[in-house]
Amino acid sequence: MSSVAFQMMSVAIGWQIYSITHSAFALGLVGLAQFVPMCVLTLVVGHVADRYDRRTIAFICQAIEGVAALVLCVGAWHAWQSVGLIYAIAMITGAARAFESPSMAALLPNLIPRTQLQHATAWSTSANQTAQILGPAMGGLLYGVGASSVYGVVACAFLVAAVLVMSIRIDEAVRMRAPLSFEALFSGIAFIRRKPVILGALSLDLFAVLLGGATALLPVFAHDILHTGPWGLGVLRAAPAVGALAGSIYLAHFPLRQRAGTALFAGVIAFGIATIVFGVSRNMVVSLAALATLGATDVISVVVRMSLVQLQTPDEMRGRVGAINSLFIGTSNQLGEFESGMTAGLFGAVPAVLIGGLGTIVVALLWMRLFPALKATRSLEG
Repeated sequence: MSSVAFQMMSVAIGWQIYSITHSAFALGLVGLAQFVPMCVLTLVVGHVADRYDRRTIAFICQAIEGVAALVLCVGAWHAWQSVGLIYAIAMITGAARAFESPSMAALLPNLIPRTQLQHATAWSTSANQTAQILGPAMGGLLYGVGASSVYGVVACAFLVAAVLVMSIRIDEAVRMRAPLSFEALFSGIAFIRRKPVILGALSLDLFAVLLGGATALLPVFAHDILHTGPWGLGVLRAAPAVGALAGSIYLAHFPLRQRAGTALFAGVIAFGIATIVFGVSRNMVVSLAALATLGATDVISVVVRMSLVQLQTPDEMRGRVGAINSLFIGTSNQLGEFESGMTAGLFGAVPAVLIGGLGTIVVALLWMRLFPALKATRSLEG
């Protein structure tokens, strides 16, 4: 429910901002507005997730996101919504998700045996990808009715998610008892630095998402290149999730039992190639196929990275390590949107996507040399 709501809100905000400003740079600023609070709060949210009940943290965050969507709903209904207000709501949502993401991610290992973690990660990813298929499609469809309709449904979905997360029942997990200190705040960073496999996986995904941010420019491609409307934008936003859903279901049934590191790098390179194909396409079908391929290849990186992080991190550290993971991965989505918007503003949307795709391939080839232990990783079994 939370993912559905967030994806619907992203489509609505993106289309609304571009309709008001007709500026790719303005679209990039939405990503920056979400990135800044996530970046600033990273070390604090990890400490909080390890010290307090993770379900309660998620409940509070989802309730805040629901109220934020309600404000947008009222603003759209009464036509007093401004670009500044949308950016402010994006910042509030970014701050809430900064606390929510590591708290929710740290819950998973407490629910299943370690030997089943890769399967569970794949199924968890498929559930999120299903939400990312429904969310953009619903957001684009409802936006055709009116912006207030989208934001109203988003508010309800966030509030339902807040109630549902409190229904999760888990055994009492290990909690950090040490007081807040600089050492405790930075312990997640220190832990990752001691684990070159984790550092390599996180940083690889960071640069791949940062450079390959084609989805940030989908309103431009939908409006100016593919000549479609809000519903078409929703379909384009859903296409990567369709591919990712297919990939995650495949990995749930046929997990990576050997050569996981090689599969990771192959997936990132294929991700870059798919990004390039999307950038040069002028046909809706080809663009959808490229985006679906992009999603399918990206899910390999997601499953490998999440499995490695969860398997090699003790429970009392998962919140802090998860917060760094969110900074590397989650916020790279928003920073990637800003980078794509800036590049598109300077060179145009198509060159921006092509530069990103080529950059992703170059980074993957470079990381194979910088992190040989990651490439040599074979099994993800606990």
